[in-house]
Amino acid sequence: MFSTVKAFFRSLGDPLASRDRPPSDHELQVATAALLLEMMRADREISEAEQAAVIRALREKFGLSEEETRDLVQLADEAARAASGSYDFTSVINRGFDAGEKIRVIEYMWQIAYADGHLCAHENHLMRRIADLLHISHGDYCAVKERARLAMTGQGLEFTPPDEAGSGC
Repeated sequence: MFSTVKAFFRSLGDPLASRDRPPSDHELQVATAALLLEMMRADREISEAEQAAVIRALREKFGLSEEETRDLVQLADEAARAASGSYDFTSVINRGFDAGEKIRVIEYMWQIAYADGHLCAHENHLMRRIADLLHISHGDYCAVKERARLAMTGQGLEFTPPDEAGSGC
């Protein structure tokens, strides 16, 4: 695993040259984790449920141990704070994941957005922006959003959609 954020960004090299090679597993892990953390922070209130959803998604997606997941989250947090924007991470994912894997990342992000029972306008906006950057079709975007919402309500959780939430984000 990358030991520093500088090593992660150095591994990406020249953006034009890096398009010619597939990203490493570590680059994909950091990029995915950074997007999940960005979603967790979108409403500026980080709940235990959102943190647990991030950990669960990373462990499920990459088959990591507890310690590996903790290290990945720490590195991704540093990378997300140092990045100029989401494109740094979505470009890695676009080069390394197929359409199905990118849709799965969006589904994980929706699970995190819904984890606290409140979907705010900032989360909704971030989801649309990331889905666009990952070239997710509108139909797939809507289907994944509904699947994540149904999974949440199936667990007995209720949520406040953005139009009912007002501007409290």
